[in-house]
Amino acid sequence: MHTDEQTGEALILVLNSGSSSLKFGLFTHSGDDESLLLEGSAEGIGRADGSLRIRSPDGRSLVQQEHVLESQTDALQKLADVLAGQKYARPAAVGHRVVHGGPHLRSHRRLSAEVRQQLQDAVHFAPLHIPPALALIDEASSIFGDAQQFACFDTAFHATLPPRASQLPLPRRYVDAGVIRYGFHGLSYESLMTRLGASLPPHAVFAHLGNGSSLCALRDGISVDTSMGMTPTGGVPMGTRSGDLDPGVLLYLMRVEKLNADALETLLNRQSGLAGFADGESDMQALEKRAAAGDADALLALDVFAIAVRKTIGAYAALLGGIDLLVFTGGIGEHSDEIRKRVCGGLSFLGLSAGDSAGRVRVIHTEEEKQIARHCRRMLREG
Repeated sequence: MHTDEQTGEALILVLNSGSSSLKFGLFTHSGDDESLLLEGSAEGIGRADGSLRIRSPDGRSLVQQEHVLESQTDALQKLADVLAGQKYARPAAVGHRVVHGGPHLRSHRRLSAEVRQQLQDAVHFAPLHIPPALALIDEASSIFGDAQQFACFDTAFHATLPPRASQLPLPRRYVDAGVIRYGFHGLSYESLMTRLGASLPPHAVFAHLGNGSSLCALRDGISVDTSMGMTPTGGVPMGTRSGDLDPGVLLYLMRVEKLNADALETLLNRQSGLAGFADGESDMQALEKRAAAGDADALLALDVFAIAVRKTIGAYAALLGGIDLLVFTGGIGEHSDEIRKRVCGGLSFLGLSAGDSAGRVRVIHTEEEKQIARHCRRMLREG
């Protein structure tokens, strides 16, 4: 049984994996769009305070379990057990958010042995992200053996980047090897495109601000520039990621500190960004509380982050010839009034302000899982 009894439509399970969490949603098709049946997350994976929570679309708690979740695959097995216990039909398709597909996977795909091998071959482009994604794909294939598996890539939305934005100033042989700007958060940006529909103006900037943050410049609904680069480490400073650095800093760290590639990766992705300014603290709410109490390190972290975002918006205004719409999304973009005020505080010359009554600055909730479900249903129907 793979269909919703009420709608007769195929059920689609969407998996959105993070570094220590697994978000998920179960969707059916109702009317002309995807309809959420339940959603939830496994949090604290690999820690003693792990939990599994499942909610109805109206936020009512269906399942709340507190226990150790050893891995994402362990979390997925427990999710499958709960779904079976709740008497939901088995999904006809499982959609996976995959952060990076490397140079050969720039569009959403049905997973096949060939696609899986291409992902395996691209591990060096995202060694922190692709291996756990492959493990989750394999586990989902094992648990839901007769379900179609699909990979939806965060890089796909930015395949439209012109060479002046995608190519890095390196010898051509590196471009040919796939060392280019890919851009990320594409599924979030696609979700905003769907939400805005025909109201999307010609010149727009989307700012997905969260523990990972990026911005995107859109001309007529097409991504023409974005702040992240070959990996999600680039761009503005983030929760624990450095963002863009002078390459000479890396040379210094290699020569003087004798850091190898693994040590650099840990430093740049887990110990830098806001956490580097504020003694390891990367949570925006905690930083805002510290800043309100006069903590100089937290104030500096907020200042650097907001100004980096503001500078990127200013650069995109120059690129686009003006901005008709600025959209904030992501955990920080949606929920931090303080950051939005700090970002927009210096943009009045563009006619933008955090309290823009003309609707030129908007806050829109991102729906990555729903966007993945849309892609999966389309690919299911295409056969």
